[in-house]
Amino acid sequence: MLPREIRKYLFDIREAGDLITGFTEGKTYADFHADRMLRSAVERQFEVIGEALNQAIRCEPSLGGTITDASRIIAFRHRLIHGYATVSDEVVWGVLETSLPVLLREVNRLLADADKN
Repeated sequence: MLPREIRKYLFDIREAGDLITGFTEGKTYADFHADRMLRSAVERQFEVIGEALNQAIRCEPSLGGTITDASRIIAFRHRLIHGYATVSDEVVWGVLETSLPVLLREVNRLLADADKN
């Protein structure tokens, strides 16, 4: 059974991911690139995802092995915050399209498994 604190972090990841999905539904890369507010909103939610995952793994190190590319997700968060001047819109969009769906599936599975126990 996942401790309550870990479940909270996983819920935060899911919520941020769902927000990103909602923000970008029906949007293209061109839309994303042209809309500063959309880019800002998406990047903020990726920051939340990275920080929540980092805190969850600090509390429960074995969790890192159940999330694909956990260390890269956390590094992406650091890059968004500390290397913001070098963040590429293409990279953010690529993460949104390829990595986010995988992360959300894994987090939803973890939360569903926790609910069963």
